[in-house]
Amino acid sequence: MATLSSNEEAVEENQLSTEEAKEEANGPGDPTPKISETLLPEDVLCDSCMDGPSKAFKSCLTCLVSYCEAHLRPHLENAKFQNHRLVDPLHDIDCRTCEVHHLPVERFCLMDGCCVCPDCETQEHQGHTAASVGEARVQVEAELQKKQEEIIQSAAATERAIEKLQSKNGLIKSSVQEVCVVVEEQFNKLQMTVEEARKGALEVLEGEKRRALKQAEGIQAHLEQRSTELKKTLAQMNKLSKCKSDVDFLQEYSEWKKRFADVCLPAANINRMGYLTSYVQVVTDATQEMCDLILSSYREKLNLVWKSCTKSPVPESPAASSLPDPETREDFLKYMRSLTFDPDTTHNFFRVREDNRKLTNTSPWQHSYPDHPARFQHWRQAMTLESLYLGRHYIEAELRGEGAHVGVTYKSIDRKGEQSTSCITGNDFSWCVGRNSRGFFTWHDGAEIRLEVSDITKIGLYIDFEKGTLSFYNISDAMKLLHKYMADFSEPVYIVTWLSKKDNMVALLNVK
Repeated sequence: MATLSSNEEAVEENQLSTEEAKEEANGPGDPTPKISETLLPEDVLCDSCMDGPSKAFKSCLTCLVSYCEAHLRPHLENAKFQNHRLVDPLHDIDCRTCEVHHLPVERFCLMDGCCVCPDCETQEHQGHTAASVGEARVQVEAELQKKQEEIIQSAAATERAIEKLQSKNGLIKSSVQEVCVVVEEQFNKLQMTVEEARKGALEVLEGEKRRALKQAEGIQAHLEQRSTELKKTLAQMNKLSKCKSDVDFLQEYSEWKKRFADVCLPAANINRMGYLTSYVQVVTDATQEMCDLILSSYREKLNLVWKSCTKSPVPESPAASSLPDPETREDFLKYMRSLTFDPDTTHNFFRVREDNRKLTNTSPWQHSYPDHPARFQHWRQAMTLESLYLGRHYIEAELRGEGAHVGVTYKSIDRKGEQSTSCITGNDFSWCVGRNSRGFFTWHDGAEIRLEVSDITKIGLYIDFEKGTLSFYNISDAMKLLHKYMADFSEPVYIVTWLSKKDNMVALLNVK
């Protein structure tokens, strides 16, 4: 009934408009159209005049055409045009008509941000703050100009930051080179110390060799002297045995026996050679001990320095620190980011759909993607084209299948390696959540944490760079925190997925 009443009102209004236009066009009792006045720049021209331009007298919202007095007559006199709606002449009539009420769009609803006609303003937008399109344009243009200035300033600041980073490249290279010089000096010093220790050890050996040779030389001289004496004694014994007289033999033997010395042969023992085996063992043990000490000392101390340098937190902005943490899904959606997967990174087993927002593992069927340095070759992974850095970011993803994982990583992740560190579950700069045959887990640096959930189809990822947190939420039903990581993000991160099995699927959701 309400629709019928509104139609009747529209017909009556159109009839009144038609009668008024007819009277204005012909005047009382005057069937001859009036001659058009002199044209002004702001006048609307008749769309039916072919010989020359004429001022439009009315615009038809049904035909979306403007007519002069002469060409308006069929709308005034022919019954077929009685349902057409005539209004004062309009510029761009086809662009300024309400699709629902077929009335001129002359107002702008400031609350809903859309152009409305009079009927829209009194019906769907009743009670909303509205202004004329001219006034609204002034406000919007002022807002647009302000936004434009902010963007120009941000773009200029970005360019300055890029220039600063580029200028720092030379500083980084020179600084590292200076450190390399110092490191080389220290290792040269270490090598000199090792060389000095080597020389000292060899000198000890040379000293031992000289002393051992002198010992051997002394023993040899003694043995040679002893050998001469023994030969002399042997000659005397031979001479004695040839004596024919028994009395002479016995007397000479008695005299020889008194002069005979011990014939025992001394042992040729070089007692200093017994230290060589011990010396070798001492040098070997000391060398191994020093090598272990050097390696462990350098490794531990350098790792401490490296960790202290890499754990430089992102500077927290005052505006961000004053914002409360999001609690409801509506709060998180304020930080929603619309992302797409980078086709140059997708594994050849992945089918890309829905404007690069959805990936499906089609193993064993491969897709003929061109070779690219950024493409994952061994691990079936893919990364987003857009990165996330500074501030707060929220992303929602849908997972399907046992083996589907989603998380974040750095751009530096290895794309071609087969090691576990090339997978988002096995390095210290990736964090992910997913399901395997044993259930749902989160992973970071090879360590897994079991999640006490039975099934997850939709995941929410929330990143707060200033606070250094990465949170995974189950948004399949009610929003529920699964796990929160504390992470010192040192560079931008990318959303990454690992689909290990056939028919695994991940889709980045775009919540409007």
